[in-house]
Amino acid sequence: MNGESFVRKEKLELQYQPVSSRFRDVDGILLFDKPKGLSSNQALQRVRHLFGARKAGHTGSLDPPATGLLPICFGEATKIAGYLLGSRKAYVAECVLGSTTNTDDADGEVITTRPVPENLDIESALRPLRGRIVQTPPKYAAIKMDGVALYKRARRGEDVEPPPRDVDVHRLDLIGRDGNHLRLHVECGSGTYVRSLARDIGETLGCGAHLTALRRIWVDPFREPSMVTLDELSAMTAEEMQTRLLPLEQGLAALPGLTVDDGEELRLRQGKTLEQTILKDVPLARAMDSAGRLVALVEIDDRGEVRVRRGFGQRAPAGV
Repeated sequence: MNGESFVRKEKLELQYQPVSSRFRDVDGILLFDKPKGLSSNQALQRVRHLFGARKAGHTGSLDPPATGLLPICFGEATKIAGYLLGSRKAYVAECVLGSTTNTDDADGEVITTRPVPENLDIESALRPLRGRIVQTPPKYAAIKMDGVALYKRARRGEDVEPPPRDVDVHRLDLIGRDGNHLRLHVECGSGTYVRSLARDIGETLGCGAHLTALRRIWVDPFREPSMVTLDELSAMTAEEMQTRLLPLEQGLAALPGLTVDDGEELRLRQGKTLEQTILKDVPLARAMDSAGRLVALVEIDDRGEVRVRRGFGQRAPAGV
């Protein structure tokens, strides 16, 4: 199970349908509770078909055994998905001590078993894995070497050695223990594999370990998400589903905002620059119209000149 998206340089997976199809334009963000057993792309396809949405993408993969928050962006919201991919994420992870697998999770084959020592100091194994660390991804991962995914090489029997890389682990806490089973709270940045954390905890303790369950509980900026399940969506009318969409503006709530009048809005939509004195030296900000809708993502230099980095079409608010 991957704690983040498979790929360090994450890419938004988009699904499109031709204009002539039965699919329609939908805009907004859905906080979807991915069920166990579906890949992120399979979950995206099912949700997109339920909405009849022409364009959609998800913002960071969860492996099939994992559950929890998978933000799905529709229409204009796909333009901000890249800003959500690298966001801080939180998980509840479960692992078992005493055995390792070739995938570092319960889906793999057991390759070693070792006795679990008594009186383990779990904290001593967690401490070195906090902060900015060097992590080796699992051998079964979608990271590519010479254009080929690691898991494909591993399945062919190749001797795979994933390259280590720097990742950020903001929190790693033991929240429960039942014998050899540990329950952990993990908060991490882009590219972190929770599978690798479980493996490395076991190695530090000298008994081995592998991940048995993973649930993503939030993704910045959605710290207290009201998620919706596939079963719940399937039982809703089209109008009820529409009410579960968040406006794309909520995905950028942490950015500074600049309200523009009608004339300034027109200039930005035409790709022209603006002069203003409210904000200066801001690498990324939201330019909003008088109704609070996103006009563009902009950068503002130290003189207050505003330049468009990403423009957005005019649309009705989500949820209506």
